[in-house]
Amino acid sequence: MSSAPFNDPSSSSSDHDAELEADAGIEQTRRTLLLGALATTACLCCSPPARAGEDPPGSDERPQKGDVLVFSEGDQEGKLITASDLKAGGPPVHAWPKDPNTSVVRSASRLNEILIIKLDPADLDEKTRARAVDGIIAYSAICSHAGCPVTAWVKSDVGDKEVFKCMCHNSEFDPRASAQVVFGPAPRRLAALPLALADGALSVAGNFMGKVGGTQPG
Repeated sequence: MSSAPFNDPSSSSSDHDAELEADAGIEQTRRTLLLGALATTACLCCSPPARAGEDPPGSDERPQKGDVLVFSEGDQEGKLITASDLKAGGPPVHAWPKDPNTSVVRSASRLNEILIIKLDPADLDEKTRARAVDGIIAYSAICSHAGCPVTAWVKSDVGDKEVFKCMCHNSEFDPRASAQVVFGPAPRRLAALPLALADGALSVAGNFMGKVGGTQPG
């Protein structure tokens, strides 16, 4: 005599509940993954264009017309340079160009460092005076010999006037005469940078005139 299969109602209920729990778990996982993907996309959209430690765009570009000038060293580093910051007769100050629209300082290239000095306009030759503003003139701070920084303002070895001097190989440049070489092995003058003056603040009036940098390895 055969018997009908035995069905346990409690067992069927447990299986059904387990299936519901599994479905709920799968749905929760899907929601978690979706939310995670959305969050990641949002973070990527909000991330800055430059990663930490990278130089901002434009910081290695040569000085542009309209750039303002800021101190590149000392207690006033980063501060805007005005005509009143310059002492007549020197010494020069070292500067970086700065984009006034983006506030990016063009300091990612050492070739952008500039020497600014105020001299008596009557002492400047005609070409130098044409690039100056109220006797204030600017040149590349990189020696044209081996690319060392020009750091000294001293009495020339061959005259009684003070000159820019590169202490690496003793090249000297006269800022009154387009920074031409007056002593040492440098093969050419320092590149000049035309200036403008507005509301007491100095700005760049044009591109470097002449080649920037050295002709030999340092």
